[in-house]
Amino acid sequence: MKKYLKSVIALTAICAVVALLMAATNYLTAPIIEQNESAAANEALLVVMPEGEDFELMDLSGYELPATVTEVYAESTGGYVVKLTTAGYSTGLVIMCGVDAAGTVTGATCLASSETLGAEKTYGEKTVGKTAADIDTVDTVASMTKTTGAYRNAVKDALNAAVILGGGSVDLRSEEEILKDNLSAALPAAEGAFTPWFMVEELEGVSAVYVADNGSGTVFVKGEDFVVDPALAQKVAESKVEALDLSGYELPTAITKAEKTASGNYVFEVKGSGFGINGDKYYAPSGEPIMIRVSVTPAGKIIACETISQQETDGIGSACAEPAFYTQFNGKDESNYKDIDAISGATLTTNGYKTAVGKALEAVKILEGAA
Repeated sequence: MKKYLKSVIALTAICAVVALLMAATNYLTAPIIEQNESAAANEALLVVMPEGEDFELMDLSGYELPATVTEVYAESTGGYVVKLTTAGYSTGLVIMCGVDAAGTVTGATCLASSETLGAEKTYGEKTVGKTAADIDTVDTVASMTKTTGAYRNAVKDALNAAVILGGGSVDLRSEEEILKDNLSAALPAAEGAFTPWFMVEELEGVSAVYVADNGSGTVFVKGEDFVVDPALAQKVAESKVEALDLSGYELPTAITKAEKTASGNYVFEVKGSGFGINGDKYYAPSGEPIMIRVSVTPAGKIIACETISQQETDGIGSACAEPAFYTQFNGKDESNYKDIDAISGATLTTNGYKTAVGKALEAVKILEGAA
């Protein structure tokens, strides 16, 4: 027993000493790390604004700026140097960006990063000369979409911050917040809670439908307008789908589910083989297909398309889950459904998705007796 107690006491003492040493090391090194970061930031001021003079750290407490903005230095001729912290594949992507009095990027550089592929080291050069009006035209880098997309968005935040600091106004809401506000303005009784309705009926001029969770109504998106239309709402409410008996048909194996509306439209769930199935084993494909929902008229026109689930490469092929990609198929048919913008750096994902959509169109022809 005494031997056991001695071991416990010795182990406790060792742990205490190690903890004290670690605390002491942190106490000694933390100021050095902070000093090095500060020196890098001061050096970066002239890197991103070579013609700048008399930089002064600003008090930002009276401004509502993008969340990525951590520090701003005012420059004597009316420009600003903005320090931003964002996240690409990893957190801690720190960027310094210069914006002159005319609202143009004078330079951008990375101060700190935990990214793996190194795109952040030179990507800032692509943003020089850009303004808030054209910063979105700077392309992301294939296979490094998440890093370079975060970098570009941070530079956009710097440009917006410069506008605000100069006395202007900028809408800092996210796309999701703007959508929610527009829906709420169109139908206040919904109390801000909506569920998107997958379109299985052709609704002229309508690009999206949102049904209030509390049953108070439906909002239709027509161009840039958000409207409440009782006649269209009735059509949505009455639309039903029923499972098809496929025993007499030989559909493509990619089709995992088939339904039909009373109006004769088809709704399919289709399995797509993207990078997750066909990818190089050395890049750890998920082994999971892309699951897609497609609604099609009897004549073979795509009403709507959406991604149900996917396990494609995060930040690259995973873009197939974004409306900007899959809504490109809406309104297309067999003659032009392949004419969509591919996902940058994700050829296998894009091609697998298009092939799956093609299988849905092929299934319609079989069910309509045209194949």
